[in-house]
Amino acid sequence: MAESVTIDVCGVWRSFGSFTAVRDMSLQVHPGEIVGLIGANGAGKTTLIRMILGLEPVDRGAIDVFGAPPSRGARRRLGYMPQGLGLYQELSVRQNVEFVAEAFGMTAQALPDALEAVATRQVGKIGLGLQRRLAFYCALSHRPELVILDEPTSGVDPLARTRLWDTIHDQADTGCAVLVTTHYLQEAQQCTRLVIMSQGHLVAHGTLDDIIGGQRAVAVRATEWARAFDALVTAQLPVTLAGRVVRVAGVGAAAVRGALDSAGVEAAVTDVPATLEETMVLIDRDAKIES
Repeated sequence: MAESVTIDVCGVWRSFGSFTAVRDMSLQVHPGEIVGLIGANGAGKTTLIRMILGLEPVDRGAIDVFGAPPSRGARRRLGYMPQGLGLYQELSVRQNVEFVAEAFGMTAQALPDALEAVATRQVGKIGLGLQRRLAFYCALSHRPELVILDEPTSGVDPLARTRLWDTIHDQADTGCAVLVTTHYLQEAQQCTRLVIMSQGHLVAHGTLDDIIGGQRAVAVRATEWARAFDALVTAQLPVTLAGRVVRVAGVGAAAVRGALDSAGVEAAVTDVPATLEETMVLIDRDAKIES
């Protein structure tokens, strides 16, 4: 494999006893792009990441990172931020940074102002937002060629999420390859490409427009919107709520109108493009039916 493909995952499987966490999964990440790995809890994202890092063995298939199987040498060229942040809670902020710098044979650099203000405090005694900023800083401190981020913005306020994504884009602009998982589907538009997992395997991939494709939804606007919502739930339709607009994905307007009429609910029914969240619900539903 040419090293122009930073990560190459080909037909990978990983099982734990009788449970198959990842099945026949393939993806590629190239320099300078941000690939979003998306899926519900239990979809297999973290297991896949651990295999890419060489922390979990591969049962079948192959993974190359920088043109070769995962290795200690490859890990020195990448930055990793796990869901659990990977920080030493009993050490200070500065001690964590110095530890990472020594591990990579570097001199610790000056901290950003927000972290410098808490540099002598134990990590376990600062807020989660600052902990995430510290973990992110540590993951990037050695100027990696590949960054792997597992839920980097979870529990972070919107402004902090925006700043973190600005930094992610800055990394990609320098040619760094980025693989990121996120529960915030509105962040998907920040990614160059999306890779969607369900039940341990690949169910969709491409740009945001590719993923949504021609999926449609029905928007329901009603004065008694709560009654409309209940009526459609009772009819076992895939219902979501956007403010006071009730939305139903993957079902025609006639079926929605029929359910509302049966419940005696007056509403305006409009055919609209589906959102990524709605598309994900439909993809996950179809994957469960197939499995």
